[in-house]
Amino acid sequence: MTAPSSVVRELVGEHGRTYAEEAGIKLKDTPQPLYRLLVLALLLSARIRGSIAVDSARELYDAGLRDPRSMAGADWQRRVDALGRGGYRRYDERTATQLGDGAALVSERWGGDLRRMRKEADSDVGELRTLLQDVPGLGPAGADIFLREVQRVWPEIAPYLDGKALDGAQRLGLPKDPDRIVELAGDTEPAVLAAALVRAALDKDVVEDIRRRAS
Repeated sequence: MTAPSSVVRELVGEHGRTYAEEAGIKLKDTPQPLYRLLVLALLLSARIRGSIAVDSARELYDAGLRDPRSMAGADWQRRVDALGRGGYRRYDERTATQLGDGAALVSERWGGDLRRMRKEADSDVGELRTLLQDVPGLGPAGADIFLREVQRVWPEIAPYLDGKALDGAQRLGLPKDPDRIVELAGDTEPAVLAAALVRAALDKDVVEDIRRRAS
């Protein structure tokens, strides 16, 4: 029987890359990276390949849509075109509208700074998850994506292993108890662990590869 610790070690070693890293976001507790993560979470939450969401987030950045002010100030077609270049065509028109509306909300309610949202939640993860869903286009799945990734710079959230991450754990034959999984992961950052588990939840090839490596 394969030791759970070996499974976690192989998983993190092969697939322990956050989606923010993949999108080129150098995550810091500052307004622009946090906003870029919010946009990425919205894009990833649609029923579309993660690679397309990541590419589209990069295209929005390259188009100069890097903060709530520039996103809200850009015309709708500019947002649609950037999403299209990233391959995000199935949802581009609706998502372009949501990005504009969401940027306006973040600007008006939190002054363009998601740290103010964090302060409003007063370190309550459940409240923060609720506040995130006030952003147009960001439902429960999107809020979970944001929280999984932002725990890297908002330590009071960690460890945050949501239902999708725990689905990955189950597919790998790991315990579904978050505390036990974190214990097995040792010094691994919770954000990295969560991202790796989600990749297992989304891709059966990842599961098969890790089982083979850990056996």
